[in-house]
Amino acid sequence: MPFGRREVVGLIISVLENTDVPVAKLKDVLAVRTQIPPLEESWLALCQFAADYYQRPLGEVALPGLPKNLRTAKTTAIDRALKKLEKAAPAHDATPTARPTLNTAQQQAVDSIVAAKGYTPILLYGVTGSGKTEVYLQAAAQTLASSDAEDHGAQILILVPEINLTPQLEENVRARFPGVSVATLHSGLAEGERLAHWMAAHTGRARIVLGTRLAILASLPNLKLIVIDEEHDPSYKQQEGLRYSARDLAVWRAHQLNIPIVLGSATPSLETWQHAQSSRYRMLELRTRAVPDAVLPKVRVIDMERDKPTEGLTFNLITAVKARLEKGEQSLLFLNRRGYAPVIACDACGWVSNCSRCTAFMVLHKLDRRLRCHHCGLEHAIPKGCPTCGNVDIQPLGRGTQRVEEGLQQHFPGARILRIDADSTRRKGSAQAAFDSVHRGEVDILIGTQMVAKGHDFRNLTLVGILNPDTALFSHDYRASERLFAQLMQVAGRAGRIAQKEAGNPSEVLIQTRYPQHPLYAAVVAHDYDRYAMSLLSERQQAALPPFLYQALLRAEAPELQTALDFLHTASSCIEHPGITMNDPIPMTMTRVANIDRAQLLVESTSRPALQAFLKSWMAALRASKTRVRWSLEVDPLDI
Repeated sequence: MPFGRREVVGLIISVLENTDVPVAKLKDVLAVRTQIPPLEESWLALCQFAADYYQRPLGEVALPGLPKNLRTAKTTAIDRALKKLEKAAPAHDATPTARPTLNTAQQQAVDSIVAAKGYTPILLYGVTGSGKTEVYLQAAAQTLASSDAEDHGAQILILVPEINLTPQLEENVRARFPGVSVATLHSGLAEGERLAHWMAAHTGRARIVLGTRLAILASLPNLKLIVIDEEHDPSYKQQEGLRYSARDLAVWRAHQLNIPIVLGSATPSLETWQHAQSSRYRMLELRTRAVPDAVLPKVRVIDMERDKPTEGLTFNLITAVKARLEKGEQSLLFLNRRGYAPVIACDACGWVSNCSRCTAFMVLHKLDRRLRCHHCGLEHAIPKGCPTCGNVDIQPLGRGTQRVEEGLQQHFPGARILRIDADSTRRKGSAQAAFDSVHRGEVDILIGTQMVAKGHDFRNLTLVGILNPDTALFSHDYRASERLFAQLMQVAGRAGRIAQKEAGNPSEVLIQTRYPQHPLYAAVVAHDYDRYAMSLLSERQQAALPPFLYQALLRAEAPELQTALDFLHTASSCIEHPGITMNDPIPMTMTRVANIDRAQLLVESTSRPALQAFLKSWMAALRASKTRVRWSLEVDPLDI
């Protein structure tokens, strides 16, 4: 339709018989997309709920949920996608991969999921390696079979937290369901691919849809089952633009459609755990590993005050890696910090490599011979001497994955070492190629960040070493300990996934720390999520924090910090707020990013409906105000 001097594509959500707009101001629609079926009312209802709950205009939810090529004035891409669908090979009979025999707990879980009627939120709580994916696949198979018998053509949506987990899952699904159309939806797809896969889902041709968080906004007219794998993962929360939780929207969508939803995790989020404890969610448990004779790895804490590290590695860890090399087994060293070193510094004058545009250090990337800010992208060549005093003896402080890789090459010159992080997997397909090489046994020692911590089934990996986890123990964020515990349990779960009798050594996890007596590490050693989660819930309840409190965060950005703070002070008093706790505006922890200062205002309430009612009035008042400050609201914030 014409919009000013442009022609734009919009979404028709209703047609009115009457309007108060003068007829002379009405404009005719130029063309309507009639090539594809209209969007379902249930899809529009999902978008409307998200818009209302996250306090955003409907268009900001609905339009980004559609492929970009569907929102262009030209119809070429749509016509091409439709032809591709028409030419797609019909479902055919083929021999699927053999279904593994389920253990008793797995079979009970599948039976419970398939038997669920109507809206049934289910927490599938299973230790790492317990076969949660196999439960998903067999429950999906039975759901599809029962719907085919009733001629309903059911669709199943399976979400994973990160793009690099989709190829492995897609491979498993296609092998198990060779006669079933499968679509994938994530931001890594080219626009043409995304449109084709979206169209397959929208027309009902795709029976199984796999994807990351954006797939929750896909049009699925026959959706009968939703699965959220690794439901605890913070990646399900969009952190830019529309700040929505795909997990929470999935639960709402299941409720709206009156269908079951399965949330799987070895370390459930405290919100989900609380729902299970209060019987709001049904909990199914997988307490043992799926492979017979496979056991959880032994976790050992290494006191770095006694075992002093060399090049970041303690004697105990070096000895353990050497033993794995001699047996032909694989080791994983986990360090959630990429680059060579987090900072370079001058001992003479105290200069450190601060970013000139952010409240952050510039990270040393030795291989590229660059200093790089991971927040704004600013890069510099490594200085030959201290910019302040001229001292040429400037040194890296701390360790990133590149420096650990260098140290390992010195300790084990003959080992096949591979580093997997955001720097080494920039090219499309490089991450999957790297993981494939690990699975083929072409790697002896794997170094990685959180990319390797979850979802991957490394069959010959018997040792995990965890480096420098202590920083999270002193974070200002009250969720830090929950995230660290989940991260440690997830990465520890990469070890010991084969039968114990097949392994040359008992599988082991070594955690290097300066605080070996910390209760968090004791819980990891005992593989005791239950007790640790209950203790965290008790702390949260006493401190009046989520999930026993509901929050929203108003952020403001301006060239000067005081301008942002002044806006937030004005915002805090622009309307009455009985029953709402309005905290003082404060600078954000990362105060300056790309020469823009940032501040925040936290709003809290013990009642979600009361908070939502306040936010609706508050947003109306703020949108009506005039300001040059850039501001945004996040409901249920994860980072405060």
